[in-house]
Amino acid sequence: AHASVDQFIGDLAVLTHKLRDMENLRALITVVRMGDRIFMVGRSSLPEVHVGEILSEFGGGGHAFAASATVRDLTLVQVLDRLASVLKRQVDPRLEVRHLMSHPVKTVAPQESIEHVREFLTRYNINAVPVVEGDRVLGLLTRQVVERAAHHGLGAVAAREYMESDFATVEPEDPIDILQDLIVRRNQRFVPVMSKGELVGAITRTDLLRYMVDRAPRSEGGREPAEDTAQTEYKPREVIRLLRNRLPERIQDLLEQFGRCGDELGVKVFVVGGFVRDLLLDLPNLDLDIVVEGDGIAFAEYYARQHRCRVRAHQKFGTAVIVLPDEFKVDVASTRVEFYLEPAALPTVENASIKLDLYRRDFTINTLAISLNGERFGEIHDFFGGLRDLRQKAIRVLHNLSFVEDPTRVFRAVRFEQRLEFHIGKQTEHLIRSAVRMGFLERLGGPRLLSELQHILEEEHPYPAIERLSQLDLLKFLHPSLDLPVDCEDLFDRATRSLNWFDLLYTEESCQRWLVYLLCLVSRLDDDAMQGLCERLSIPGRYRSLLADERQRTHGVLKGMRRRWRQTRRKPRNSDLYVWFEGFSIEALLYLMARIETEEVRRWVSLYVTRLRDEKSWIDGEDLKRIGIPPGPKYKEILRRVLLARLDGKATTREEEIAFVTRRYKSLIV
Repeated sequence: AHASVDQFIGDLAVLTHKLRDMENLRALITVVRMGDRIFMVGRSSLPEVHVGEILSEFGGGGHAFAASATVRDLTLVQVLDRLASVLKRQVDPRLEVRHLMSHPVKTVAPQESIEHVREFLTRYNINAVPVVEGDRVLGLLTRQVVERAAHHGLGAVAAREYMESDFATVEPEDPIDILQDLIVRRNQRFVPVMSKGELVGAITRTDLLRYMVDRAPRSEGGREPAEDTAQTEYKPREVIRLLRNRLPERIQDLLEQFGRCGDELGVKVFVVGGFVRDLLLDLPNLDLDIVVEGDGIAFAEYYARQHRCRVRAHQKFGTAVIVLPDEFKVDVASTRVEFYLEPAALPTVENASIKLDLYRRDFTINTLAISLNGERFGEIHDFFGGLRDLRQKAIRVLHNLSFVEDPTRVFRAVRFEQRLEFHIGKQTEHLIRSAVRMGFLERLGGPRLLSELQHILEEEHPYPAIERLSQLDLLKFLHPSLDLPVDCEDLFDRATRSLNWFDLLYTEESCQRWLVYLLCLVSRLDDDAMQGLCERLSIPGRYRSLLADERQRTHGVLKGMRRRWRQTRRKPRNSDLYVWFEGFSIEALLYLMARIETEEVRRWVSLYVTRLRDEKSWIDGEDLKRIGIPPGPKYKEILRRVLLARLDGKATTREEEIAFVTRRYKSLIV
């Protein structure tokens, strides 16, 4: 509604409110010119019409249900023209059933037993299931009915005997209001979605409740949302703005390309997990995890044909890796559900809807998904409170058996808590301590334990996570005698400084940082305990020599260096340093630097790393032959003596090395 008067008239907000009530309107914006200004007032009870956002484009503001704005320097006609375009852009279309439904739908056959249905509901963590024969939906079975039937000893009876056959269905294009009538008023907690006689989706009571809570406007009283619920939803345009502002243009293009491919194939495509979490937290993360409600491998191959990429497919899990021409990799998977036949076992995998796919993930903050299809590009899916927990900075599992099914999540909870500077939720910490008491982590295989420990030690600052593992009594699952030494924090700090120092040398020599930190963690274990830890974690052979033999040697050298410093307070000869440190890997040398408390003694290792270990003598075996020394095993000893003399400054040129050999090995010359 709009009007124009020459003088100021008060109470426009009251007038707008009364006009909306008189005309029984669910949304109304009044625009009135009063003198040289334009006054705008908005009222709405429709989630699709967020008057606060609409009027913010005119310099005003407010809430979803009530807002106002004052405009100068524009005519009434100009404001009305602009309002029309803003409404077209801002107002969301009314959602239909297809926007809420999950697909594919898990079903059971009518001849299946009640006990089978009971196990089926538990396996997929669902509360209702349609009974289907061919293409026909015969009825519905809820967990309540199944549990009561089993309680009465009817587990062997066929599902058809106790299914609910009086139920309603909806079509994908039906409005959401129909669902509200079926689920709220008729108490049908599970609604099949049918199209041309075929079951194409399902909507549960929880789906509708989440929609109603997320999209309902606040009360007319204008109360601000509570702090722990503020900013727990993002509109697609807000997400698109984040994508544009926080991602390289190339990643934006990739996401749009994946969405277009999904549209062409008729499948829903999402980017999920840590990428979405870190996008909302404004943290760098370009690891794209693409999930397809359909055949993920076929999707990856279709994209690869269009964009000249390579694909590495894993048929067993329905996953693929798209390798772009510049070797940038994108993970693609079919939506799937995992269930565990016993605690700590590896999961069995089956295809499922996006909701069930996200439910299998470890923590709520990792269950967020963004739609990439053109029609719904930028829409966030938050089925399990991930946005709330991002707001509250909380690490929470999705269900109480999470650590029973996969105890490695205990280590991931600690890693995310420390990396993101979050806190583990009270109930989640209780479940961790319960898993520790009940010994579920003892069932984990060594490679899985090692993988989680390696991830923690690869963090930029791993010590806080290690300390947290100790607080939660988790280190004993690596080895019963493993505990944090009193000086462990200082040791890790010196290790970090040593690693950073090495990085600044720009030698292009690879260094496994996590191994240096692991050596620090186990620095107080004796040799037998260290061997036991290697066995428990199934340490690969390529690392065992470092963690066993080299570690033992570094401890011997460390004792000698400390004794030398106490006795002489003088730097050893370069040749002594070379003999001490020769053959050590860079990880062992940096661990040694971390173990040394005295700066002067650390410089001995530094000198070896930066200069001495790369020194070579000028002469070689051919020179020894020309001098007149017959070839033989003696050559190795002679050339080593020459190198040590060179390191000590006794033979720094080719001529001096030849003179050194001639003088020292005169008896061997023929």
